[in-house]
Amino acid sequence: MKRKFVQIVTWLGVMAALTLAAMGVWVIGWRGDQSTESLKWLQMLQTCATFLLPPLFCAWLWDEEHKPFRWLQMDRGAKWQIFAIAIATMVCAIPAINLLAEVNSRFLDWLLANSDWSREAIEWMKAREEEATVLTERFLQADSFGGMLVNIGLMALLPALAEEMSFRGVLQGVLSRQRSEVSHIAIWVTAFIFSAIHFQFYGFVPRMLLGAMFGYMLAWTGSLWVPIVMHFVNNGVAVVSYQISAVSHQPSETSIADTIGAGDTWWVGVISLAAVCGLLWLIRVLSIDKNP
Repeated sequence: MKRKFVQIVTWLGVMAALTLAAMGVWVIGWRGDQSTESLKWLQMLQTCATFLLPPLFCAWLWDEEHKPFRWLQMDRGAKWQIFAIAIATMVCAIPAINLLAEVNSRFLDWLLANSDWSREAIEWMKAREEEATVLTERFLQADSFGGMLVNIGLMALLPALAEEMSFRGVLQGVLSRQRSEVSHIAIWVTAFIFSAIHFQFYGFVPRMLLGAMFGYMLAWTGSLWVPIVMHFVNNGVAVVSYQISAVSHQPSETSIADTIGAGDTWWVGVISLAAVCGLLWLIRVLSIDKNP
């Protein structure tokens, strides 16, 4: 227990130091400019400093032979069938995510309308959600194919790699009693923190469930690359669907990727949820033998 505490403190300390350093670089280099291009550089610097570099350094420090990718379970792959089903699972999950996000949003709106004690907290959550939405839409705007590729790298590939290394690789790994076993407590605690740290509470429940799913993927397959690929697909679909909506001169809210499974199509979300459960069961069966 003492060792785990020291590991978490070390990880958080390195994370804090590098994050402050990244902020300093941005302030000196871009002088606090609030343009979209400047904020994208800030996003990249913060993601690398907060979520990408600390896991690599800590895993190098903790591994007996100083092999960080081995400690993070990135030194092995999985069966190609598992990757294929994992990608299909994320695509099938889109309506279920939309359904859960709508339920999450309606519950918070109900609390805002009917509960005085939670009003200030819900209003704060709603304000953070609106701020995040505005910033995300600024980042997603691209007038060329090259610009879309940059957005995919910044908002899909880099977060998928860095966040999975930090949350599933480090935090879940430290909290697990045995890294080779399924630790339900470690998976769900990590998923909760993963969702909370985004400060987007109107999507808290689906993001937490996604985090738990990524956690089980790592525990079942023994490879961090499986949740990384799933995380990338989830973010990548959002980036591409926004770009398609922009090209067709439709607002992002009308994108089918954002609406199917919610509202009148709630039943699609229910079917999607059932399909995801079935696909996860299939991955679990295929993962009994963790050697690809």
